[in-house]
Amino acid sequence: MARLLAVICLVYCSIAAAAAEPGLPEWTAKIRMDHPRLFFNRDTWPAVRERTLGPEKKWYEQYKRRVDKLQDEIGGLADPPRDLGPQAAWAAFVYLMTGERPYLDLAKKALEISLRFYEKCYEERKAVNWYSTTRVHAVMAWDWLYNDLTEAERKEYFSRLVQVLHKVYTAKPPIYRESLSGHTTGFYGVTNCKWFVGLAGLGSGIEEALVREWLVWGYNENMKMLAHRKRACGDDGGSASPTLGYAFGAYPWSEQNFFYTWLSATGENIAPEWPHSAWLANYVLWNWIAAERAPREFGWGDTPHTTNTMPHYELYTHMANIRHLYGKVAPEAAALARHLQEMLPHKEYAGNWFIYPFLLTDLDKSPEAFHPERLPAARHFESLGQIFMRSGTGPEDTYCLFTAGGILSQHRHYDALSFIIYHRGYLALDSGTRYDEFVNGEHLANYYAQTVAHNCVLVHQPGEPPARYWGGTVIANHGGQHRQLGSEVKAFETNDRYVYVAGDATASYLHGPVKREGQPDLPEKVSLVTRQLVFLMPKHFVVFDRVVATDPSYRKEWLLHTAHEPVIAGKQFRADHEEGRLFCRTLLPEDAVLTPAGGSGREFWAAGRNWEIKADKLKPEQLAMMGQWRVEVSPGAARAEDHFLHVLQVGDQQLSAMDPVEVIREGDAVGARVRVGETTWEVLFNTKGDLGGRIRCRGGNATIDQALAQTVTPQVGILALPK
Repeated sequence: MARLLAVICLVYCSIAAAAAEPGLPEWTAKIRMDHPRLFFNRDTWPAVRERTLGPEKKWYEQYKRRVDKLQDEIGGLADPPRDLGPQAAWAAFVYLMTGERPYLDLAKKALEISLRFYEKCYEERKAVNWYSTTRVHAVMAWDWLYNDLTEAERKEYFSRLVQVLHKVYTAKPPIYRESLSGHTTGFYGVTNCKWFVGLAGLGSGIEEALVREWLVWGYNENMKMLAHRKRACGDDGGSASPTLGYAFGAYPWSEQNFFYTWLSATGENIAPEWPHSAWLANYVLWNWIAAERAPREFGWGDTPHTTNTMPHYELYTHMANIRHLYGKVAPEAAALARHLQEMLPHKEYAGNWFIYPFLLTDLDKSPEAFHPERLPAARHFESLGQIFMRSGTGPEDTYCLFTAGGILSQHRHYDALSFIIYHRGYLALDSGTRYDEFVNGEHLANYYAQTVAHNCVLVHQPGEPPARYWGGTVIANHGGQHRQLGSEVKAFETNDRYVYVAGDATASYLHGPVKREGQPDLPEKVSLVTRQLVFLMPKHFVVFDRVVATDPSYRKEWLLHTAHEPVIAGKQFRADHEEGRLFCRTLLPEDAVLTPAGGSGREFWAAGRNWEIKADKLKPEQLAMMGQWRVEVSPGAARAEDHFLHVLQVGDQQLSAMDPVEVIREGDAVGARVRVGETTWEVLFNTKGDLGGRIRCRGGNATIDQALAQTVTPQVGILALPK
């Protein structure tokens, strides 16, 4: 009889899902009507259960112990309200695994206590959480317990959750710190709940109007998110923001959750239709700076500069999801994901979404690890506006990140044409921090995000408008850029001897029409700002900037930020950090004046004041990572047009002197001659017309004499082969 009822139930569910309900899109007909349907269903449960009791038994037992402990912590339904959404889902899962009634009762208690907490937060106009995670787990618990709840319990729990969410969505003014962001961001705020509520509640007859509305909205918003991220990743990989705390942290959740829940609710795996998600592995690879204990990153965008340790604690899980979802359709990316799992110092799953490990039923079917033995010296991530360069992949190699181009402004600073150099330490760094942002928000907006905090060129125009940024009120612009987007990569090439990139950031410095009462309109301050950078592997950089101001009186400053106080001698300076050392020689302007700026009380000087941070708990080395000094290189006389030419050399702190360098000129071209042992490099740049130049090398393994590229070399695949 039980088997007959099960068959009847399955037939009913199939018929119920055969056609869309009136007023709903056709795709809704694919959704199964039985429960559970979030992350797993009646058909996939046996494989999930087998994995739970097999390869992931240790992971399961960890959560079962937490649930058992919770039994002693929760006295009853009268307990003070608190957010137990995840705990409700844990208990519900353990109940499904064991069938033991106390776990069902515990899950219901956790749901009730959580609902009272969500309602209390709304009544007090307080945020539950910046993330949707805990409330989504409450929905998961309801869905998983659906068949064991009474009709009254189903309605009460679900209706209360829907209603309190609806109140949050429609609150006027919006509740502070409740993230209502959409598809162009991380899409992990409270609006993300709509998809889960709509998917779980369809067909229940509870809060039917909102369930149907949210289901359609959630689907559409998720599809827009996938399209946006596909465009952001291009054929290289990446995320909706190149700031790694986001890209390697919470951002992948929204994609993975949509893939998994669509699969469990409809039986369709749509992940292969969106292969960009698998290429996150490639972006991890190029951001990876080898270090002794844990990988480091460059510290780009809104990154807290305290250690610059790569945010890697969720990468093991992200890479596992790539292996599971893409092992068959994107085997190269899945194999790279496996390689990265082997490299990670933290080889454990993240607990934010405890359910993932139990879903990885195809994990062991993914390809063997791909160990990339020979990659190019540079990789251009066009959509993200980043070019990574490196002499190798070891802790003693040189790493550089150059910023230009790109289509994303999310957590991006006014930093076009900036570069970061790492060699045994951060030798040319992004300065400032996002540390303790609610206390130091004015620092974020007025210094850290501004051009002055980066290794760029400033052009000071009296009265120019501020460049707005989130987190504070920007009071003035310290000679920097006005647009996060608009710069262009004009040329890029890489080979075994050097890397070359040319960028034009003129558009980034344009502020548009500025109306000033009683005064004439403020003109644009520049007509040209370009930078060409050549990385002579493994330890030398030649940097050439062309800057044309619309008024000769607008002061120009070429900036390089250092962790500690630089030692300046004439047209050259030296700076150290950790075990690394940087030498920098100014070759142009010929009348250049080098000025140190920084030190106690002036570490973050901009717009007439020091944007200090409250960092009582930070150690001196953590403060150094934020950059305490900068060198400002300015022309000795006022001119509309100036050329800045610098040669940088990195090494360890046994490096006592810079290799010989000198200015060379050929017609309208100017450049540098650099002697490295028996090898002589000559790098020339055009001073008029199109960006371009010539590079020569004598001695060493081969002779080079060729024009610098004037096009962008396309790259595709892990090996970055030309298209």
